[in-house]
Amino acid sequence: MKSSRRQFLGKGVGCVGGLFLGAALPARAAGSLIIRREAAGQGLPAINAGVGGNNTIDLLNRIEKDCLAHRPALTILMAGTNDMNSVKHVPLATYEKNLSAIAGRIIAAGSRLLMMTILPAYQPYLLTRHPASFYEPEGVTGRRRQVNAVIRKIAGEHKAVLLDMEQRFLAIGKIGTGMDSLIQNEANAHKTDGIHPTANGYRFIALAVYDCILYNQLPTTSIVCFGDSITRGDGSNHKDSYPGYLNQLLTTA
Repeated sequence: MKSSRRQFLGKGVGCVGGLFLGAALPARAAGSLIIRREAAGQGLPAINAGVGGNNTIDLLNRIEKDCLAHRPALTILMAGTNDMNSVKHVPLATYEKNLSAIAGRIIAAGSRLLMMTILPAYQPYLLTRHPASFYEPEGVTGRRRQVNAVIRKIAGEHKAVLLDMEQRFLAIGKIGTGMDSLIQNEANAHKTDGIHPTANGYRFIALAVYDCILYNQLPTTSIVCFGDSITRGDGSNHKDSYPGYLNQLLTTA
């Protein structure tokens, strides 16, 4: 029975350690909650170290100051949206080299590492920012698949926990023009964004990260959330960003 349950939990969820949202937590996870309550008075457990517009070159340039200097017990990394979509585009081979260097430095510093795949975007909005030729020959979807394949590869090589946020947003994020889309659009944010999550999108990311942390028995204090504007959100540690919502979850349970 135990082996069949493990196989079910691990199937198609994209998280090393078999994350399944809503699954029962292993008994040992409860112990981490005791540690977290004891540390609750020492400040918020997670630091928002997201900076808008960053690609992996930028993250490498500031990893010491904004991540490793905090001596994190856990680093949560989402990187690749700007490498893929912005004028700071980084070729795939360079992106892979950079991401591996970032992961290697985090692990070498003694931090556990949780890596997330990048989110899907609403393609019609993207193509108002860049011509279709910008994404040739692989196209928007093909390029995102390539980036996320690299993330999965690097996570495996560095024995990081992998949380597949792309899969979750594609399955139930309703990416498009509706008010209920988890990605900002004209209906819910009054702008043709198509990339950044709504407040509910950030809540959704935080819940997935929280469950992944508990299920995989990762540290629940001394966390650095390292990345670009998807991590940054409103820039806070306690409001409309996934680190903000994660802090609320970690300090109230």
